[in-house]
Amino acid sequence: MLFVFDWDGTLSDSTAKIVGCMQRAAEDLNLPALVDEQIKEIIGLGLPEAIARIYPMVGEGDQKRLRDQYSKRFVEADQQPSPFFPGAMDTLTALRDRGHYIAVATGKSRRGLNRVLGNLQLEGFFHSSRCADETASKPHPLMLNELLAELDCKAVNALMVGDTEFDMEMAQRAGMPRVGVSFGAHSVDRLQAYQPIRCIDALDELLVLDGQLKM
Repeated sequence: MLFVFDWDGTLSDSTAKIVGCMQRAAEDLNLPALVDEQIKEIIGLGLPEAIARIYPMVGEGDQKRLRDQYSKRFVEADQQPSPFFPGAMDTLTALRDRGHYIAVATGKSRRGLNRVLGNLQLEGFFHSSRCADETASKPHPLMLNELLAELDCKAVNALMVGDTEFDMEMAQRAGMPRVGVSFGAHSVDRLQAYQPIRCIDALDELLVLDGQLKM
């Protein structure tokens, strides 16, 4: 079985860091200030898509400058990687030990994901990964379809785990079962709209769920 995890807000407790870096980057460029909830709305999207959604009123040039400034701010802040949520590493390790594939599908850039995996000394830990700048951004299902093809797995034998409606919609469009987490950027009510098989409050609940799944 294949378990596909979103990164920010699902494995990594990085939501506050993302929000703060975007707010500071916008301030650097004298763009209109956004409150936390407005920025949480776009966590999980690729960076170009995210900025176009929260700053549709500014031109492409300013959007690019904001992308560059946000990336600079985030790299500076992420020298100390955001911690994993409780139980995340133990859960990932246990799933691998049970013989499952584990993969990442993230709105991060490839450079950003590789940097954080290196900082956490997790290079090679996941069987595969897809990032928003090397395929279609969520909620398009392409990154999931590519992972399924690479790992020779059918969608019904995989599970997407994420914290946003973008994760849930992406999995739904790929025909993949999905589990929402209650501690990320989007509320459980929003996740439930995409008919996840469950919404969990802690990642180690996946280990119990694993024994119940018939895939």
